[in-house]
Amino acid sequence: MPLRLIRQRRDVFGSSADRADAAPSPTSRTAGTSAAATPTGVARGSAAVLQLQATLLTRGPFPEAATAFCTELADSLGVTHVALGFLEHGYAEVEAIAREADFEGRRDLFGAIGAAMDEAIEQSATVVHPGRKEDRPRVTLAHAGLARMWGGTTITVPLVNEGEVIGALTFGGAGHVAEDEATLSFCEQLATVLAPVLVLKRQADRPWRQRLADTWFTFRDSARTPRSQRLRLGMAAAALLAFGLVAGWSVEYRVNAPARIEGAVQRSLVAPADGFLRQAQVKPGDSVVAGQILVQLSDQDRELERLKWTAEVTQHQNSARAALARGERTDYVIAIGRAQEAQAQLDLVAQAIERGSIRAPFDGVVIQGDLSQTLGAPVRRGDVLLTVAPSGEYRLVVEVDERDVGDVKSGAEGVVHLAALPREPVAFRVSRVRPVATSRDGRNFFEVEAVLPTPPTAARPGLQGVAKIQSEDRTLLWIGTHRLVDWARITIWTLGG
Repeated sequence: MPLRLIRQRRDVFGSSADRADAAPSPTSRTAGTSAAATPTGVARGSAAVLQLQATLLTRGPFPEAATAFCTELADSLGVTHVALGFLEHGYAEVEAIAREADFEGRRDLFGAIGAAMDEAIEQSATVVHPGRKEDRPRVTLAHAGLARMWGGTTITVPLVNEGEVIGALTFGGAGHVAEDEATLSFCEQLATVLAPVLVLKRQADRPWRQRLADTWFTFRDSARTPRSQRLRLGMAAAALLAFGLVAGWSVEYRVNAPARIEGAVQRSLVAPADGFLRQAQVKPGDSVVAGQILVQLSDQDRELERLKWTAEVTQHQNSARAALARGERTDYVIAIGRAQEAQAQLDLVAQAIERGSIRAPFDGVVIQGDLSQTLGAPVRRGDVLLTVAPSGEYRLVVEVDERDVGDVKSGAEGVVHLAALPREPVAFRVSRVRPVATSRDGRNFFEVEAVLPTPPTAARPGLQGVAKIQSEDRTLLWIGTHRLVDWARITIWTLGG
């Protein structure tokens, strides 16, 4: 239950007689107190309240305004110290202190001030140390400790807002305030009148997270009272009704999965024969045209072999002509056959030399194969050297998790957001669900092929993103719980249920 102030307050503006007697004469104070003990400039009427209120409202952030408020109040009352604190989670926290802006290194002092404020708040009354004869007995252990640090008389006045104690004002070096009942009463009235202004100023400058937390704590405390039982029951019923309506609301269910763009046709260029890399003309990402030489293999050995077979062809042709001149038909036929065999070998060598220059099969883009760092390296027949895809023709491959593949149908529509083009959603249509699962990186998924009716102009093979494929309408409750339910079913089945 919130603490309430039990000390009766007088109206801050007072009666006509009070306003006429704005500052007590030195003769009205306790005997032995000099006229200098209480400053003659203290005003106990609306002017003082408005002046302090203006100080709070015209300053910038709350810490600055609170420090200025404490400083001006200390100067007005003639005390050495004034501290302002608020209740936070059941304990008083010092928010400002007169003529103090840097709180670093003052934890002991602020801890003592907070303890004194807690002492007054727990007792719901003004606490004065050393106590006066006419006062009721109060617990003043924390005030005694603070008095040893500050010196002189220490007074704490609780701040009351809407009947609840929300903080406190602590005065140090305030002996003349304790001796003058009118000045002490003014401090109590001031705390009551300016408490709402302090609360509003503080809440306006707090971050939204703290304001939200304050609202929650206030609601929680109010909901714990016996009078709020009907409110709690009504709110619980409203919450259950809202949950039922939301949970049963059907919306379009979409399957989320990573996706990548590939060329519509991908051609792998392989080594035609064993050899060595001599030259690489392109790198991945380069555009190529049909017939352009992309890779050249070393042809020194084949050039030597071509010279060999050229000499063989010439030799056999000469032998055939000599046999024809001699009229030896048998030797002529044999020489012609050997010449044809050598010519066939020569043609094979020429074709091998031609195939050593690997050309682009069509206009497109190189998407795989960086050979610039492996020049001179040996290659074997059938090794993939480059992969080329046609430019402007793409397909989308979506890696749908095996748990969701049953919700994906051929012809379904979807949208993909590529990491390179996050602001440009790309629509697609599912064309085929591959029936074979793929395992990679600890995942088991099915590759779903999709057509891009209007691919983006900046699309490139290899771009990755996140795709959402439309499925049947499902309830929000099913969407939020189907993974957990499926996991529970598998777990129960595994355990033998």
